[in-house]
Amino acid sequence: MMTTTLRPTEPLQQSADGGRSRTFDICVNSRRVGSVHLATDQAFGEASGLIDRLLVDEPDRGRGRGTVAALASEEVLRGWGCGEVQISVPAEAEAALRMARSLGYTERSRNMLKELPAEPPRLPEGFEHRPATQEEFDAWSAKSRAAFAQSWIDRGVPEEQALAKAEDSNRRFLPQGLATPGVTISVGVRDGQVVGYLWVGRLEREPGKATGFVFEVEVVEGERGKGYGRALMLLAEQNALEAGERLIELHVFAGNTPAIRLYESLGYRTVLVNSAKPLL
Repeated sequence: MMTTTLRPTEPLQQSADGGRSRTFDICVNSRRVGSVHLATDQAFGEASGLIDRLLVDEPDRGRGRGTVAALASEEVLRGWGCGEVQISVPAEAEAALRMARSLGYTERSRNMLKELPAEPPRLPEGFEHRPATQEEFDAWSAKSRAAFAQSWIDRGVPEEQALAKAEDSNRRFLPQGLATPGVTISVGVRDGQVVGYLWVGRLEREPGKATGFVFEVEVVEGERGKGYGRALMLLAEQNALEAGERLIELHVFAGNTPAIRLYESLGYRTVLVNSAKPLL
C-alpha cells in the first residue's frame, strides 16, 4: 500500500507579525518524490494559507501524488488556524489546473504578461495625459482602496481580510504616495476633462526578475466604452518602456470579462491562475 505524507525539511518559521511558513518533502512510503512550501498570506491575515511551489518529481507524476500532497497541505494549514487556502498555478500547467478544480478551488484572479514592443505605441488622437495632482491622488487613492477591497469581498473574502489586503497593497506599493520611487500615477485627459487614472510601477517577484506592472487602470464612470481604457493601457506600455522594462504584467479579477478581452486584444497572455477554497 502506498502512503503519501509530508515530511518537514526545516523548523517552522514564524515572523514577528504572526506569519508562519515551512517547507516539506512529499514522501511515498518515506521515499522523497517532491516538495511543497506552505505559508500564511500576511496580506490577507493569518487566517489565509498558501500552498506554494508544489512540485512532484517527473518520474512520479500522473499517479495522484500531487492531489494527495495538496490535501495533506490543507490539513497542515487547518492546524495553523487557516480558514481558507490559496494556490497559484502556471497557466500552462494543465494537469495542475485540473487538479485544483477537482479539489474545489475556484479561480479568483489571474496574472497576465506582455512582451513590450521595441517602439512605444502611439496614443489615440485627442487623448492627453499628465501627472496626477496631490488633490487628485488623495481622492483617487481612497476610492481605489475601497474598490479593491470590495472586489475581494465579491469573491468570497471576509470583509476584514479584504480590507487588510487593500491596506497591505497600499503600504507595500505606495509607501510614499505620489513620491514613491519608481511609481507613476497619471490622469488621462480628453477635451480638458479627466477621463481616467493609471498607476504603473515595477514588481520584483524574485531577486533580479522584475517587470513593469499595471497596478490599476480606471476609466471614470460616464466615460467608459469610449476607448479610454485601451488608451491608458498604451500609456502604461510607454511608461514601462521609458523605465527600461521589457515586460509588463497586470492582475485582473475573475469575471471581469471586458477587461480580460481588452488585455488579450493588446497581446497579454495569462501566466498565473490564482484560486482559493474555504477550509471547512
